[in-house]
Amino acid sequence: MKVLHFFKTYYPETMGGIEQVIFQLAEGGIPLGIQSEVLYLSRRGSARSERVAHHLSHRSKLSLHVASTGFSLSAFRDFTELASEADLIHYHFPWPYMDLVHFATRLRKPTVLSYHSDIIKQKRLLKLYQPLMHRFLGTVDHIVAASPNYVATSPVLGLFRDKVSIIPFGLDKKTYPIPSPERLAYWRARLGERFFLFVGALRYYKGLTFLLQAARGGEMPVAIVGCGPLKAELHALANDLGLSNIHFLGILPDEDKAALLTLCYAFVFPSHLRSEAFGISLLEAAMYGRPMISCEIGTGTTYINIAGKTGLVVPPSDSLALRYAMQTLWEQPQLAERMGHEAASRFEALFTAEAMITSYTKLYRNCCFGADQ
Repeated sequence: MKVLHFFKTYYPETMGGIEQVIFQLAEGGIPLGIQSEVLYLSRRGSARSERVAHHLSHRSKLSLHVASTGFSLSAFRDFTELASEADLIHYHFPWPYMDLVHFATRLRKPTVLSYHSDIIKQKRLLKLYQPLMHRFLGTVDHIVAASPNYVATSPVLGLFRDKVSIIPFGLDKKTYPIPSPERLAYWRARLGERFFLFVGALRYYKGLTFLLQAARGGEMPVAIVGCGPLKAELHALANDLGLSNIHFLGILPDEDKAALLTLCYAFVFPSHLRSEAFGISLLEAAMYGRPMISCEIGTGTTYINIAGKTGLVVPPSDSLALRYAMQTLWEQPQLAERMGHEAASRFEALFTAEAMITSYTKLYRNCCFGADQ
């Protein structure tokens, strides 16, 4: 079976959570007879059949970028040609341009849509987009959410409940590099034996201003891995607060990220808005058996991190509660260790790439050949 994934960006240009999910599906589906290809937009222009690991990606030239939405003139043609060769189209929502392409090309193929997030920030534009969005979601054959938490709290998914199923995102630790003793020693010497870790883009919904405020006092080191539009603002805030215990590490090679996940005392994930629909980096922390701190925002973050079991959950936008949670884990190593073990166990039970890929493969076959296949 040939599946075409369609999303606004992909490896190697960007390295976000949705890209990771697409990568895991594309690679993991190969042994099950699923041949996946990916079409995305790129400032580098159009190109066909570029290899990413063991699957192919294609790029259409990015013509315009407005309100976090990429547009492309060439993608209409590229999508039409690639979709004609596919058995099934796998959309990744939200991306309003994708809806336009779907209708403009008059697609006549089975469709699966991964619903990664409600549209949170662009509220005014959402009112204009809503009729197209509802028509698009009503047209696709099946919608998949990554957690029951999100289905229960999303006003959009509530309108399409009869075609929504839940398949949690999953990861394969074998695809992560094993850090060398030298890299482990380097980071241990730089950050100390105990430190908190955050990994992710430095964006408005990540709650990092609250993390910096929570870190005041200097006794708990915090390593921040990632880059993004709030980089300068966060550096300035750390300087204003006199935070000598904050380590901005930027974007790191995969081996260094794996080393930090291996070494960190606990993982802190202060995302405070529903734009954080799941949290792949939080899932990575669970995979590495790290205790977690996250916020209750009604999304998949508290499907990964169960309060009092795999870590601690605090109210969003509350730096005092966040600091208290960090101190609780810092002062109780046995509690932190137990929660880390629980996190790893929950990961193995619910969030492996194998489980995700098996579920999606069954869904693909049902959409193409019927429920009996």
